[in-house]
Amino acid sequence: MNDLVSRDVDYTHDGTRMIGMLVAPRGARRVPAVLLVHDAFGLSEDMVAVAHGLAEQGFAVFAADVWGERTQPATEPEIGPLIGSMVGDRARWVARVAAAHDAARDQPEVDGSAVVALGYCFGGSSALEYVRAGGDLRGAVSVHGGLDLLGHDWDAPVATDHVLVCTGSADPMATAEQRAALAAALTAVGVSWELDLYGGAKHAFTSPRAQHSPNPEVVAYDARAAARAWDATVRFLHELFPAVRHATGDAA
Repeated sequence: MNDLVSRDVDYTHDGTRMIGMLVAPRGARRVPAVLLVHDAFGLSEDMVAVAHGLAEQGFAVFAADVWGERTQPATEPEIGPLIGSMVGDRARWVARVAAAHDAARDQPEVDGSAVVALGYCFGGSSALEYVRAGGDLRGAVSVHGGLDLLGHDWDAPVATDHVLVCTGSADPMATAEQRAALAAALTAVGVSWELDLYGGAKHAFTSPRAQHSPNPEVVAYDARAAARAWDATVRFLHELFPAVRHATGDAA
């Protein structure tokens, strides 16, 4: 295991306490960073594991706490209102991501001019929505993000140049029509985009929680698609930041 440093980071938005997490190679200073946006289950151990995996690639990782107070909902009755509160108030949703982005840039390990947002499920939607709203990122990655949650107005100036979307062909929350609409919007605003489509993969295909899904026609774990999405994400990051070395504390 590579030598990493990890700590909780408190920040706030609109009076709500957020408890994010910074994971980075020990001794790293101002290296390219990943703003990791969690899925509907909050900043859980699954997301912490992703953060450690990315830090082992040489990146500083700031894991956001979009729900606040490190909330980790476990059931649909808990999750639905949280997602609804964001989609129903897009300015608040974007501001939550922006607050995490600001907190990330405040960390001494992070090069604030070299941040990529990466999100899973709801987090993937969040990364794309932040791009749509003008978030100033070097790139963004959405892994099985719900494209059905995205706004349709791309008239705001877009500051992100590169986007990677990893999604399943059988994801009912990212249909062919929704994928085509996103591709057209990204093209129209001049974003260099890539769509990796995994045949037969459903929603949440990377999530260990989906291995015993009660709705496998909608949500299902797919180990092969998960591995491909991870490889695509790591390749995308190293293409944007080729100087980053695997974690030794001397990245970039």
